Amino acid sequence: MTAPLRIGIAGLGTVGGGVVKVLTEHRDLLAQRAGRPLVLAAASALEMPAPLAPLLKGIAWHGDARVMAKSADIDVVVELIGGAEGIARQVVENALGAGKSVVTANKALIAKHGIALARTAEQKHVALAFEASVAGGIPILKALREGLAANRFQRVYGILNGTCNYILTGMEESGRDFGEVLAEAQKLGYAEADPATDVDGLDAANKLAILASVAFGCPVDLDAVHVEGIRRVSATDIAYAAELGYRIKLLAMARRTENGIERRVTPCMVKRESPVGHVMGVLNAVVAEGDFVGQTVFQGRGAGERPTASAVVADLIDIAAGRVSHPFGVPVDTLTAIPREPVERQRASYYMRLNVVDRPGVLAEVARILAGEGISIETVLQRGRSPGETVPLILTTHETDEAAMIRVRGLLGSVKAVTQDPAFIRIETL
Repeated sequence: MTAPLRIGIAGLGTVGGGVVKVLTEHRDLLAQRAGRPLVLAAASALEMPAPLAPLLKGIAWHGDARVMAKSADIDVVVELIGGAEGIARQVVENALGAGKSVVTANKALIAKHGIALARTAEQKHVALAFEASVAGGIPILKALREGLAANRFQRVYGILNGTCNYILTGMEESGRDFGEVLAEAQKLGYAEADPATDVDGLDAANKLAILASVAFGCPVDLDAVHVEGIRRVSATDIAYAAELGYRIKLLAMARRTENGIERRVTPCMVKRESPVGHVMGVLNAVVAEGDFVGQTVFQGRGAGERPTASAVVADLIDIAAGRVSHPFGVPVDTLTAIPREPVERQRASYYMRLNVVDRPGVLAEVARILAGEGISIETVLQRGRSPGETVPLILTTHETDEAAMIRVRGLLGSVKAVTQDPAFIRIETL
């Protein structure tokens, strides 16, 4: 058996602790699969977590992860600090600059600086591996780069944030609104005290930017991702979605169009029987559509100690075995810039919920506005009669340009019978 792969780990939070446990509990199995031992040689964190102390006994402890990253006593650095800037970025840059491979779960770092880091890794002939940055324990990047490499992809999409999926599932199952279920998710540890990165779609956007780059062979472009979160989704919308045969999911989607690539993270209505319609709770799912393989579906846990640690250690096994590939599937200088499909030109069907005063002629006025923008109504729902009272008016449309829906939103504001801002949710055919 050849010399061990000496590992330095930066960050001993939830995922870091999981990596330490996998390396310890599966020591013999990992050595067999990698062809040599995987040895944790050094660690750095703000403090030594008491539960991990017995497992870290005898390894080199560094007060500064940036110094550890350049140590001659390690071969690969595992960065689990998080964040696109600061120490996390410096650790990775120091390691690559010193000719050491890097494994990271840091989706924000890769989404913002992945191309520059990949270029350094290729120049130094070392690995930059980030399987754990997208969909946790689901090996989707490896699948796109390797198992499905013969395909030209038309579309990749999925549920990439377990927190949002848990909240939307809870809203559907209990009939409660967003705020109540968010508070429950925070209490159970599924949502952070400051949940903005998750519920406003930023976490999923980082992951989608990486996913699109690997799938389409283009540079990572976070700015090209149109991002909407789930704060405005109501229990009323979820109930009407169910009546219409849909579920609401925070969908991350990248697809080719005639004009470029559409990249968006937005709440969508999807058929309950669709590949992602049945994915509930904290689970993630990713669907890739290739021209030869057709549709492939991947589902599993997208976050947490054990699934993410599983992905990190899988990257370490590849490095130990000498299976080093280009981080984004092709040499970074061959990534091809593909135009961004403007949001206004993107097409979809839509669900609309209008709170209107129940009086004759309101539906006709709304229909006139839609017709003026060339939008065809597919379904109308209005329950009961409450003359003079505010009631929900539900419509779904046939496919139209988003620009037309944006104009409609403004025009509806001039209708006196419409008492609140309308709710618009895309309907995706998957």
